[in-house]
Amino acid sequence: MNTLLAGYKGESYTILKNALKRRQHTVTSGEPDEQLLEELSRRNYPLIILSDFSEEALQFSRNIRALESGKRYTIIAVISVDHLDQIHRLLDADVDQYIVESLFDEQRLDVRLAFAEKMARNKEGQYLIEQKLKESEARSRSILRTTVDAIITIDDRGTIRTFNRAAEKLFQYTASEVIGKNVHVLMPQPYRREHDDYMENYHKTGNRKIIGIGRDVTGKRKDGSTFPMYLAVSEVNVNGQRLYTGIIRNITEQRRLEQEVLRISEHERRRIGQDLHDGLGQMLTGISLINRNIAHSLHEENHPLAGEIDEITNLIKEADEFARNLSRGLIPVEFEGDGFNAALERLVQNAERLLNISCTLTLGSNIHFDDNTSLTHLYRIAQEATSNAVKHGNASEVHITLRANDEKLTLRIDDNGTGFAPDWDEKKGLGVRIMMFRARLIGANVEISDSHLGGASILVTLLHVGSTYSIKD
Repeated sequence: MNTLLAGYKGESYTILKNALKRRQHTVTSGEPDEQLLEELSRRNYPLIILSDFSEEALQFSRNIRALESGKRYTIIAVISVDHLDQIHRLLDADVDQYIVESLFDEQRLDVRLAFAEKMARNKEGQYLIEQKLKESEARSRSILRTTVDAIITIDDRGTIRTFNRAAEKLFQYTASEVIGKNVHVLMPQPYRREHDDYMENYHKTGNRKIIGIGRDVTGKRKDGSTFPMYLAVSEVNVNGQRLYTGIIRNITEQRRLEQEVLRISEHERRRIGQDLHDGLGQMLTGISLINRNIAHSLHEENHPLAGEIDEITNLIKEADEFARNLSRGLIPVEFEGDGFNAALERLVQNAERLLNISCTLTLGSNIHFDDNTSLTHLYRIAQEATSNAVKHGNASEVHITLRANDEKLTLRIDDNGTGFAPDWDEKKGLGVRIMMFRARLIGANVEISDSHLGGASILVTLLHVGSTYSIKD
């Protein structure tokens, strides 16, 4: 072991130097001054021994502790019996241990030095561990400060523990404003209340809805505005305490681009529907009228082809009706003067007629949308859920419920089919992905669970804050 012996040449100095050499120490010695202090920067000395009790030795110990790495050294001081009343000064100088009576007993001194070596090794190891931890924490803090994603850590009570700079920029809060507060300050209603219920349910049952699964949610800024965000939550256990880390990404621009793509798609859908109605539908109507006049003339002449002309007339009529039904399916809302409720009523009627099932509708207040995009997406979700219930769940009964208040709008589709498999979340079919995609575009959430009818239940929740619907009596 490398050992630094600081003192003035004398009896104790010589005894200690010889004892250290017997124990195979590499000893560097000198008077306790600045020159010997500089030696610490050139070589590592886990153990430092002060062979004399003096003002210079005490100051030397203080100077060592003042160094950036001062706490890594083990300092042992020698004090005579005559100076025992000055032990408090050794403690003030931050000496780790002192030697008194054992200095002149070779065997006892050897034991004391053995303990000093052990203390030095332990202290050196502890210091290195602490340094690595500090370096790791510094790297972590640097990553948290510079990452483009918002990172928030909470405890098992939902209290915010860390809040990085990206989170400050995203939510418009400073870290000092939110650390120590419940994380639901970053959520709009009704998700604030639901978050506390979810945390309590997870701790009791272990049932996960978000942890380990990335999902789209809604965040709330300091000014009260809301925005769509992607949230990925992981759980970690630190010293027996459960912590949750959320990585958050603002997806407002992504949603805008997706909405633009779908808007173009819906525009094409409407154009095709309008062409079917105004173009093909009118052409078929015209052909039907012409054909009817021909049939009338042939009947007057008792022509043998009159019956076949009647059959052609009926086929044209069926084709006209089919084209008009297709056009209504492509643009269901524009053909209904009283809004979303009427569109759902049309959906229920078509489901019963075309899918041969029992389909019922429960409506609350009449919902009016300023933006037909949200209306269309909700309609398509209901349409897709109803169709999937029959095609994949073999349902014979579907119930659609629409509720709205000043806080949120909920659209629920229940069926009595076979429901979803336990691993449905890992193997989402195309229909489920389409529904979730449409919901994301309008800032809504989709939850899939078991229905009271025995099959599947699909719940779509759209917050009133930031959305474009209003409630009419």
